[in-house]
Amino acid sequence: MGVIHRDLTPENFLLLNKDKNSPLKSIDFGVSNFYKPGDVFKDIVGNAYYIALEVLKRKYESEADIWSIGVILYVLLCGVSPIWVGKIFISL
Repeated sequence: MGVIHRDLTPENFLLLNKDKNSPLKSIDFGVSNFYKPGDVFKDIVGNAYYIALEVLKRKYESEADIWSIGVILYVLLCGVSPIWVGKIFISL
């Protein structure tokens, strides 16, 4: 059994303390769920900038969190949020 967070954003990650080797912690599990492999979710939850397209189609699994982490990494590396326009992935 695992946990699907369903609302991963940069604001939902904090460092435990000010030490340079401080562990990263995730917070705000308000819309998270426990799941078993193969469970499919249908609720649309999360932040529009970080949400996987499968969530909008109301048929997603825990991999939707991986999409959100990818978007967060994009923001950290590029300094802007990626935006989907039609089928073209662009940055504004």
